[in-house]
Amino acid sequence: MNHARSQRIVMDGNGSYLGMSKGCFILRDRKGNEEKYPLFENQIKEVVLQSGNSISTGALASLGFWDVDVLVMTAKGRPVAVMKGLDDDSHVKTRLCQYEAYNGEKGLEIAKQLVLGKLQGQNVLLGKYGFETHDMTKFKHGVSSIKTKELDTLRGKLMQIEGTATKSYFGQLFELIPENIRPDRRKSWKAYDGVNNLFNLGYEMLQWKVHRACLKAKLEPFLGFLHSVQYGKPSLVCDLEELYRYLVDDFVFDYVQGLKPSDFMTKTVEASKSRKGKREYLKDAKTREMLRGLQDYFDNKIEVPLIRYGKRQRIETLINEEALLLAKYIRNEKREWRPREVNYPDRRTKINST
Repeated sequence: MNHARSQRIVMDGNGSYLGMSKGCFILRDRKGNEEKYPLFENQIKEVVLQSGNSISTGALASLGFWDVDVLVMTAKGRPVAVMKGLDDDSHVKTRLCQYEAYNGEKGLEIAKQLVLGKLQGQNVLLGKYGFETHDMTKFKHGVSSIKTKELDTLRGKLMQIEGTATKSYFGQLFELIPENIRPDRRKSWKAYDGVNNLFNLGYEMLQWKVHRACLKAKLEPFLGFLHSVQYGKPSLVCDLEELYRYLVDDFVFDYVQGLKPSDFMTKTVEASKSRKGKREYLKDAKTREMLRGLQDYFDNKIEVPLIRYGKRQRIETLINEEALLLAKYIRNEKREWRPREVNYPDRRTKINST
């Protein structure tokens, strides 16, 4: 019987080294302490390699051979690269069908379901904290009433609906943030306050999870339906990420309860070619704490049946399965695709940021 991989090797300090010896991965920290991970027990599901640490080519080759996910991050915890096997692009049929869907009715339907799935997820969190939820009947009617066969036109109308709902969503939920660190509003791109940058950092970690799920499902990450196709933009990843943002939001709302202004540091950055500004970031030790907590958070169980058997699964598994189900729909192996509704996860881990 095959058991699910459960171990994650996280190298997020400085001076750690991952190598191979006698059939084991050897993780050595800067003080010389070692941990062994037997290769043939097949329990390692992911290696997170942050700048400031090193890994041997032998270990990389073994990780690639055994299809273990490898994520490379900057010193600040931003995911920047993954290791991808040579045969990952060999499943051409899925991508061909994805290109066909992009220009057909199926692409329009996927875009609509992505928006409705996102709003339904937001309702889970709004309901959890006792805020006013979206009127899904009204939003479903609004989405279904859009009559166009042009994907670009549909995108514009869907983004208006999503934008209105999301403004209300954050407008209510920001009341949960302690007043001494609460920003005026939600700001995504190039936020200058520390809390908004925490949301953005959490979304970057989610984006890595979704990007990996797309690769596993043999989908083209840069050909999306709700988000426009642009150079350097993994638009399908951005599409599927929308379904799970509220889970990261919930983690961040919980995490910031113990934070103080002194937990943040300020750095001067270029705001434009002629102007500089000060941007707030969580201090390094707290950033590592948060990212580790978020990694564990993705292992929490949710009440969503697995594709094969079982009534509960991890958030990370759900993301992988949803990409597989979307790929089946795109290949005409499923008659419809509706993102599965996600109940609030059973919190196995709680980060104490005091």
